[in-house]
Amino acid sequence: MTRNWAGTYDYTAPRIVAAWSEADVIRAVAGDGPVHALGTRHSFTDLPDTSGTLIDLAGLEGGFALRDGEVRVAAGTRYGVLATWLDERGLALHNLGSLPHISVAGATATGTHGSGDANGVLTTAVRGIRFVDADGEVREVRSGDPDFAALAVGVGAYGVVVSLDIETRPSYRMRQDVYRDVSWDAALGALDTVTGAGYSVSVFTRWEPRTVGFVWVKSRLDADDDPVPDALLDGVLDIDAEPLGGLADVTRLRGEPGPWMLRLPHFRLDGTPSFGDEIQSEYFVPRSAAPAALRAMLALGDVIRPLLFVSELRTASADELWLSPAFGQDVLAIHFTWHNDPVGVAAVLPRIEEALAPFGARPHWGKRHAFDRAAIERVHPRLSDARAVFERIDPRGRFVNAHLERVGLREQR
Repeated sequence: MTRNWAGTYDYTAPRIVAAWSEADVIRAVAGDGPVHALGTRHSFTDLPDTSGTLIDLAGLEGGFALRDGEVRVAAGTRYGVLATWLDERGLALHNLGSLPHISVAGATATGTHGSGDANGVLTTAVRGIRFVDADGEVREVRSGDPDFAALAVGVGAYGVVVSLDIETRPSYRMRQDVYRDVSWDAALGALDTVTGAGYSVSVFTRWEPRTVGFVWVKSRLDADDDPVPDALLDGVLDIDAEPLGGLADVTRLRGEPGPWMLRLPHFRLDGTPSFGDEIQSEYFVPRSAAPAALRAMLALGDVIRPLLFVSELRTASADELWLSPAFGQDVLAIHFTWHNDPVGVAAVLPRIEEALAPFGARPHWGKRHAFDRAAIERVHPRLSDARAVFERIDPRGRFVNAHLERVGLREQR
């Protein structure tokens, strides 16, 4: 039995083949019948599943090549591996997700992000996509090409990505500091002050009524001895704070300077990510509506807490990628890491989505939600345009699966 990384979804595909090269992908796609790509298994739904053949891309790693400020990297490469390779050459990425274990193709295809008021989702650094289409032909699309805005956050709906060209920048150093006891009154009255307190900021909360929990600030440094404030609004810097309750394998806190690739993620590449045995959900609301959306979640705190490990609040800047969670608007991401209680989570999600509906909340493509096609189309204005591109590239529906049909990313067969 093949499961996602948290052990909370069992893939039902009758056949799984491993791809170690582009040629392996071409051979796996050849023929008829449904086919789909499987990355590092960080989705929490049937999004990457299929009734036919799953192509496991975990072994399609490396292939690094630098050119004109970009790095070409094989699709199955984990972000932490790419980041290490770049840092050894004095280079960096604009951002990383909280888990460095996720693959570059899977993360960018689902609009996975990271945090930072001025930082786009990870896909905004993609400049080129090389993929195998339904006929087994290798195709490339570049930023600025007519189909790029549809394909960049492509959700596995049109082909199998084999490599990406990603923008690089000079390496930089960072530190991490944690503030506690920021009150909700202060935070909701000056939310931009909280989310703008560093290069990347995460708020960890359990929706308690008085204080937000912990504000985890990742600061970019000009020099290792750059000072940081002792207070954030009415909260205080806590050198010993552990925002994830003492979980092992967290990257170095306590203000210790270090390279970007060991500070931007929450977890170490050589360790175990997150809690494990968990379910995740995430919704994106416009930052202009964020205080009201957070008040709506606080009102559900008593319903949410019994099922919750922790929630995380992050931000991302607007982009023009059609299926990005930040398409056309700066967003606040409201993330839930749930206990492995599928029945309980299924019961609470409709209440959360109803409370967030007035704010046009968009769900994360790879995480648990209850949106159907009509609900997705209401919040993603270019969904039908993206679907038309997918249908044109894959008219036989080789990459269609039940999930893509259910949420309207592909037409029903």
